[in-house]
Amino acid sequence: MSDETFEKIKKKSGVDKDTLISLASMVEQNGLKDENTLRLVINKLSGLTGKKVSKELEDKIINAVVEDKVPKNIDKLF
Repeated sequence: MSDETFEKIKKKSGVDKDTLISLASMVEQNGLKDENTLRLVINKLSGLTGKKVSKELEDKIINAVVEDKVPKNIDKLF
């Protein structure tokens, strides 16, 4: 991802590049199919952004990731 994308993410969420890279590393080590890792990342991001994620939404996010239904190009999301 470009620095510009990281800046857009930080502006929208308040989460900095180093934190995102750390979370991405955690996912990379454990894989995108590991539900426990995904729940940990979701909860950590929820806490960092101050946005509560319901159990139902968390399950939907995990389902989308596990079933490979998320965009491949994150730059397009921002």
